[in-house]
Amino acid sequence: MPRYRLTVEYDGGGLVGWQRQDNGPSVQGLLEAAVLPFAGHAAGVVGAGRTDAGVHALGQVAHVDLDREFAVGAVRDGLNFWMRHVDDRCPVTVISAERVDDSFHARFSATGRRYRYRILNRRPPPTLEAGRAWWVARPLDAGAMQEAALVLVGHHDFSTFRAVNCQARSAFKTLDRLEVCRLGEEIEIFAAARSFLHHQVRNMVGSLKLVGEGRWSAGDIKRILAARDRRQGGPTAPPEGLYLTDVVY
Repeated sequence: MPRYRLTVEYDGGGLVGWQRQDNGPSVQGLLEAAVLPFAGHAAGVVGAGRTDAGVHALGQVAHVDLDREFAVGAVRDGLNFWMRHVDDRCPVTVISAERVDDSFHARFSATGRRYRYRILNRRPPPTLEAGRAWWVARPLDAGAMQEAALVLVGHHDFSTFRAVNCQARSAFKTLDRLEVCRLGEEIEIFAAARSFLHHQVRNMVGSLKLVGEGRWSAGDIKRILAARDRRQGGPTAPPEGLYLTDVVY
């Protein structure tokens, strides 16, 4: 069966996340619902990773096996058409489709994942950016946040930054990049690793916010990392500021 790699973007607001669930629309569910009328048969869509409810994506990657060959443009356009057949405001779009061989697996072939977290740091509340960034009214020191972020780069036990219900076998991960920069009223945090623990990025961002507010220092980040205890960490940043930007193969 021909396998197709899909690059997908979506607005996570109103979605229950990537994974198909019974309590609301998901990215996987919307894609699979479009496969049936397009290809004439049901097929599972496998993603590079699960994103939580409210989290966005600019470059999520998935694969699907179809029972016959299609032009890649037809796969892209057909899935987009059928996802919008019921609701033209569908928050999911297939950006591109590519024919790949059977050895490609959206999840297991990936060698890296990259995220961006957006903080709107200004006193007035957002209008156009509502649901697209974390609004923090209190001024944040991006330089202090960057200094603290460097403490987390490298191979560590990230138990302090994993969700309580995280199902990963090990809390050890290698964080290749954690960079904080300010662009006007916006603070952007970039994170890159082969893989992440559940809520790891959002938990790191929540702790860095406390540094930006002057409540914690880089030394505190080092201390809580060593504690290996989620209760010692900062709050979990809200999902609307998080974007899966791309998956590396």
